[in-house]
Amino acid sequence: MTDTPHVLSPQDALVAVMMAVSASDERIETAELVRIENIVNNLPIFGNYDMDRARDVTKIVFDLFTEEDGLDALFGLVRANLPPYLWETAYALACDVAAADGTLHGPELRILEEIRYELDIDRLHAAAIERGARARHLTL
Repeated sequence: MTDTPHVLSPQDALVAVMMAVSASDERIETAELVRIENIVNNLPIFGNYDMDRARDVTKIVFDLFTEEDGLDALFGLVRANLPPYLWETAYALACDVAAADGTLHGPELRILEEIRYELDIDRLHAAAIERGARARHLTL
């Protein structure tokens, strides 16, 4: 990794969290990518976001995942570039991506736990966010 810090917009930081969840189990599912694209295309927070930036952010996430302390570095970037009032938003988006393919695997559960810890998400709030994501992704 280079010594130059990455400059991320708050939207970039949200995309980074979503991509980290998707890549956490070393399988990036189509359903997860579609969910990320839908989130970026439809949520007001991404209203002025240049989707081409998502490719750069994805590369940053993948590069960090190859480093020994890459996850810590990723969370450092997210905390530095995402205002605290959006930390619950980041967790909600992470839960939506994790739930997109219908199953949560061990690595996804572990990264969600890490996100809760690193972004100081209250356990009660996290439970409500998780329940909402589960309800949105149920199938018949």
